[in-house]
Amino acid sequence: MSDPTPRHAAAAPWSADHLRLHRALRRRPELLPAGESLLVAVSGGQDSMALVALLRDLRRLHGWTLHLWHGDHGWRPASGDQARQLQAWAEAEGLPFSLARWEQPVQDEASARSWRYASLLARATALGATRVVTGHTASDRAETFLFNLARGSHRRGLGSLRPLRPLGGTVMLARPLLGFGRADTARLCGALQLPVWPDAGNSDPRFSRNRLRGEVLPVLEALHPGAERRLAALAAGLAEEEEAQTELGDLALSGLLGLPPAIDQSRAGRATARLPDRLPLAALQRLQRANQAVLLQRWLERRTGRRLQRRSLDLLLDRLGRDGGWGPLHLPDGWRLREQRSTLLLTRESSGPCDDGQS
Repeated sequence: MSDPTPRHAAAAPWSADHLRLHRALRRRPELLPAGESLLVAVSGGQDSMALVALLRDLRRLHGWTLHLWHGDHGWRPASGDQARQLQAWAEAEGLPFSLARWEQPVQDEASARSWRYASLLARATALGATRVVTGHTASDRAETFLFNLARGSHRRGLGSLRPLRPLGGTVMLARPLLGFGRADTARLCGALQLPVWPDAGNSDPRFSRNRLRGEVLPVLEALHPGAERRLAALAAGLAEEEEAQTELGDLALSGLLGLPPAIDQSRAGRATARLPDRLPLAALQRLQRANQAVLLQRWLERRTGRRLQRRSLDLLLDRLGRDGGWGPLHLPDGWRLREQRSTLLLTRESSGPCDDGQS
């Protein structure tokens, strides 16, 4: 079915960018479900302002209720004035607005991120909103890919900034602008005559992401024009491959355990079926080491809720290759893995060592 011509075109702007996002949301309706309450995080920068304008103009087609949220980190003397100006603009647009202030600010990116997401989750829960929506773009995805690549991240890290992920409880974090770049949002803000409050902190070289944005990506773009777009597409492809491997791992794990084929749906916020605490060792040892790693990691993640660090997984695989028996392997949160009668047995201690595989 073709997309309908927007009936509200006379009342709200409509452009190729509106149509682009509208079609993307039709393809993935779970991203921003029709009729839901959305809590939109808005910093006042070009990405979040473009996001607000697009959602505002598309809401009649999708039936959303929009609530805006702004977090004042208190890092700059002018942040309070900016927050008040942004609130005045939202009220003039008829958009409900919530303002949160960080009472004890810390000049640290990770701490600020934790505070923002905790505040957003609390506000979304209070409003009954099922989605917290952020203005992350393909540009952010490319930067995150490079940052995690330099840290030696696994494929899961390289595929970060996924379109949808659990935030807490029934609330999901949605990123509908990952198909747009920073140049797109700048063009949108100009075309829609949106006010923008640039964050002076975005040029502070003390923050690693700013150095990637200001020093590394421009060099890559100069060497290979379109590098940012291709890096973002690579991150998206790796995320899709990771999800596909997870589903195949669930199917293979069901077969190894002698269970009916099943897919873990916890990534969509639903409960995960409890797996047995025993894994047949002989069947596992007949597999290649890489496949052993996939199934062990998946089994342990679904049983404990955590992934093993690479060094711990390698230690466990080394032990599986030994002819003789081996002692218990202590895992985080009091979990313990040991060999017992040709099976791997996973138990949880009421208290005990937690060495993440160091035993």
